[in-house]
Amino acid sequence: MVRIGVIKTGNIASSLVLELLLDERADRTDIEVRVVTSGAKMSPEDCESVIEKIFEFKPELILYSTPNPSAPGPGRAIEKLKGRRAVVIGDAPGVKIKDKLEKAGLGYIFIKGDSMIGARREFLDPTEMALFNAEMLKILAVTGAFRVLQEEIDKTIDGIKTKKEYLPRVIVDSSTAVERSGIKNPYARAKALAAYEIAEKIGELNVKGCFAVKEKEKYVPLVASAHEMLRTASKLADEVREIEKGSDEVFRTPHSPEGKILKKSGLMERPE
Repeated sequence: MVRIGVIKTGNIASSLVLELLLDERADRTDIEVRVVTSGAKMSPEDCESVIEKIFEFKPELILYSTPNPSAPGPGRAIEKLKGRRAVVIGDAPGVKIKDKLEKAGLGYIFIKGDSMIGARREFLDPTEMALFNAEMLKILAVTGAFRVLQEEIDKTIDGIKTKKEYLPRVIVDSSTAVERSGIKNPYARAKALAAYEIAEKIGELNVKGCFAVKEKEKYVPLVASAHEMLRTASKLADEVREIEKGSDEVFRTPHSPEGKILKKSGLMERPE
């Protein structure tokens, strides 16, 4: 049994379901998972604290999920992961440190469409935060980004079990996500590409609205517009799923109890 430690500092949408993607029916017998989180905060002290806590579990694999892995807090955590089998899971800003992670012997999966939220006090409240994450989860699931996470982490786990070392080093852009989504209908694929591309642009707008623009009269409409873009992308994701359901071609990749990824398309087929 492979012991997996999951660390979460701050939040990206991927963080919310990361460990659940590995054991969706809670019946895998080949892994044991523990999760430690600092909640929404990601100061250097917060990040260092959760790292030390997960070490107590003695994991064979560490998954570290955080926004902006290049920030000071996550940077402190990443320093402590050197020399261990670990995968950093983050958003677009993480791409700038991929070479540093490779030199440190760490894996990474950076999901460019897992965009920053519009975190301005005049706009963001708990309800808006929950809605943003709900819409983003749907987009990343439908377009294939979460299947990349599932497959890459499962390959890492399998490498531990077979003693054939593997660490993912993947940047998930729209083409990578949709290519591995299993979407068959060409119109559905086009809609999925559009949804993911919009999701990437949302991050650019929210970074601008949260950090670059100082006037309230300008940054509030800016972050609000980013969230409206998200709603549009979410509707496209709905359409993708309905097209695939209509032709009975929804691609599914459930786990077996032993951890093998099974596959099926037709609703009434048995996964194999």
